[in-house]
Parts: sequence; C-alpha cells; structure tokens
Amino acid sequence: MEFQTFITENEPAIRLSAFLGIFALMALWEIAAPRRVRLLPRAVRWTNNITLVVFNTILLRLLFPAAAVGVAAFTTSQGWGVFHLWEVPWWLAVVAGVLLMDLAIWVQHVMFHAIPALWRVHRMHHADLDFDLTTGARFHPIEIILSMVIKFGVILLLGVPVVAVVLFEVLLNATAMFNHSNIRMPLAVDRIVRLFVVTPDMHRVHHSVEGDETNSNFGFNFPWWDRLLGTYRAQPRAGHEGMTIGIHNIRDVRECDYLPGMLALPFKGPVGEYAINRRFSGGQS
Repeated sequence: MEFQTFITENEPAIRLSAFLGIFALMALWEIAAPRRVRLLPRAVRWTNNITLVVFNTILLRLLFPAAAVGVAAFTTSQGWGVFHLWEVPWWLAVVAGVLLMDLAIWVQHVMFHAIPALWRVHRMHHADLDFDLTTGARFHPIEIILSMVIKFGVILLLGVPVVAVVLFEVLLNATAMFNHSNIRMPLAVDRIVRLFVVTPDMHRVHHSVEGDETNSNFGFNFPWWDRLLGTYRAQPRAGHEGMTIGIHNIRDVRECDYLPGMLALPFKGPVGEYAINRRFSGGQS
C-alpha cells in the first residue's frame, strides 16, 4: 500500500522524468544517425508539435485532475473490476493490465482509422510532413480527450492496479517517442527488436501516404496485435528513404505543421479514402 501511495502521489514527476529522459536520448540519436532527410526545419516542427503537447497536458489536467492513476486508485479502493471480482494475484493483474490496456489502445487506434468522423480527428497525427520523435506526441485535443475517456473505461472495467497504469503510461510515452523517431538501426537489430516492441521502421510504414500502408501496423508498444490480427506489414513498397510521409491531399505546410492549421484539420475538406470503411479502388483522396 505504501508503494502504491508513493506511485500515486509522484505519478506526474515519474512520467515527466521518463519523458524528458527518453526525449533527450532519442533527440541525440536522431542527430547522430538519422534514417531520412528532413523536409522541414526542426525548429518549425518542434515548436508547433511541442506547443501542442503542452496545451494538451494542461487541458487534460484541467478536465481530469485525477488522471488515469486517480481512476485506478479509486477503482482499487472500491474493489471494482474483473481483477478484483476474480481475486487475480496482484502481480498477474499488473502484467495483464499492461497487456490489455495496450490491446485496448490498439483497438482504439484501428477505430480511429475505421470510423470517418474519428479519422477526421486522427488525421492531424498523420498529416505531419516529416516523421520524428515529436510526431509521436502530436494528437488533436479532441483525440486526447476521447482517448482518456476510453482509458478510464478500460481501467474501471478491469480494475487495473495503479502500478500497472503508471507503467503503461510511461511505456506508452517512451515507445511513442522511440517508434516515431527518425533514427537508423541496423536491419539485423531491427528484425530482432520488432519481435518484442514496435520499431521506427515498423511504425513508419503506418505513416505512408499509401492507404493500404497507412492502415497497417497500428501498434504503439507491442507488435503482437498486428501480427496476430492480420494488420502487420514488414516494409513500405518504396523503401524507407523513398516513401512519402503524410496524407495525399493535405500537403500545405501551414495545415500540416503549423499549430492553427493542425487544429483546424478535423473540420476541413472531405474525409477521404484513408478511413478504412470508405476505401474504394482508384486513386487516393
């Protein structure tokens, strides 16, 4: 109980420390060994993407002061959720909680591609003309709010322990920065690492302008769901240096990488073919 109390009281500091540490590591790696040539100056993209992260963080704290860890603490104190009803051992609840929350995020990600209204919101993430560690944190505020509500529902349903929630949040932030990073890894190393965690080369396929490649490799943390459920694609057709990042009909840098245009994207233009259930044969929309 003391350990859980420590985690609960220090959750913001734990997450911030992990975020800053991983961010610094991946930024240095991108500078030392980039995978692709950047299209836009780093200062432009980082200023807008990081400003969005700060805005989203403040928004979540205002709307949900207790955050996910608070919901987990309340659920535990009330004995709610499957893990409590079945009296699952604590260690098993932690492991299962992390895995099932990751599966829930995978399903959520697929739904944001499958439902046109949700794709409108999610496409801001894909509209980035470059692909680096800040791409992993640029999500529209509407998507951030919906994701938090979904996360609350999973925690309440399962009764996920506080420790599992904090572990998952730290892992999600770390892997999102890692697998969106513009870093070069030896191919032999990548083949091994992607058996256990989503690598940049694996996730970069998901950011291709080609619709069938966009609608693959939905995982953020673990690669197993894509492999098991038939959405895994090993490599982009054009290769990592030759592929085009982004969305076919959204190429104006003012919309793609400047904050006002990014925030307006869900409310502009047709939904396009990228939404899974709106696809048809022919060119991309």
